[in-house]
Amino acid sequence: MVRSLRSGADLDGPVRDGVRRHDRALRLRERRPGRRRQGLGDRLDDDGNRARAAGGERGAERLLGNPKRRLRRPGAGGETPLLRTRGGDWKRALHRHHRPQRDRRDRPPSLHAVVRRAFAAVFVALVLPSAAGAQPGVGVKAKTGKGLYAAFCLSCHGVDGRGVSSTSHPPGVLDLRGLGPPLKRVGALAADFYLTTGYMPLADPYHQPRHTKSPFDNREIAALVAYVASLGKGPAVPRPQPQQGDLSRGLSLFTEHCAGCHQVVAEGGYVTNAVAPPLHQATPVQIAEAVRIGPYLMPRFPASQITDAQLNSIIAYVLWAKHPDDPGGWSIGRIGPVPEGLVAWLIAATALVACCLVIGRRYQQ
Repeated sequence: MVRSLRSGADLDGPVRDGVRRHDRALRLRERRPGRRRQGLGDRLDDDGNRARAAGGERGAERLLGNPKRRLRRPGAGGETPLLRTRGGDWKRALHRHHRPQRDRRDRPPSLHAVVRRAFAAVFVALVLPSAAGAQPGVGVKAKTGKGLYAAFCLSCHGVDGRGVSSTSHPPGVLDLRGLGPPLKRVGALAADFYLTTGYMPLADPYHQPRHTKSPFDNREIAALVAYVASLGKGPAVPRPQPQQGDLSRGLSLFTEHCAGCHQVVAEGGYVTNAVAPPLHQATPVQIAEAVRIGPYLMPRFPASQITDAQLNSIIAYVLWAKHPDDPGGWSIGRIGPVPEGLVAWLIAATALVACCLVIGRRYQQ
């Protein structure tokens, strides 16, 4: 079934009279002399628009020129007096019979937009410095170091630095097991020391490592150190400051902790089944690293035994011992009574042989 079209609603008498009066008032307002109809097309008029624009500009000047007249801020969606008087060419013409609507581009940003921008600024301020300080080259170094590790270190220290235990399969280099310690969590400190001193890699794991020229250049060493450091959190490379140390205090500490093996002026010495190397080639960083890790037979000295300040004094003394004063003249290697005894015996033996020869010749005569 189709319902028939309903007729218009019938208004009561009072309501109908009110609507008619309102309509009549609107028509009279439009017919007032001197009242111009303004619409969206007014801007395209030639003469009339120029006159109205000029009048609007004068009105704007009156509004802005009198400091005692305060411009009240319009409500939300309202238009400013300048726009109502059309004082600026950049303002859009508004129709008189429609409520002025503010251009979306002219509206101040809402609270949500301000909050979003604030959060974005905070996010950028926090993320960008951390991203810049992350040093993206470290990841590249670690990847390069992984390749070098596979070529020169994996056979002894195992895959991913897990080491080669006595039950590992396959065995390490030369079919040896249990000689390659794991490198997990040793940090950059141990790797930097063993690589910069040439202690590693070893041609024979049974040989004592010696201070030699490293087969790697500085870039390769940095890559290997970065890779070993990535295997687990460990101590970083120390940064000693020997210029802050005390030389006399360093002599006392070195004599107490180090001279028993390295000799009092760090020229090296002999211990059971090993050689304490001389320290004339060691850098301040390498000395600090050796004290903390204790390479080969050397004991390690944590910060509880030798503080960083004491370590600075020891390093200052070792650096001085590379070029010490020799008030006696001939230093004879600076290794104490051993060369002195050899020289004494050599001179004494020569003198004794000479005396024997002289006595023998006289006896023959």
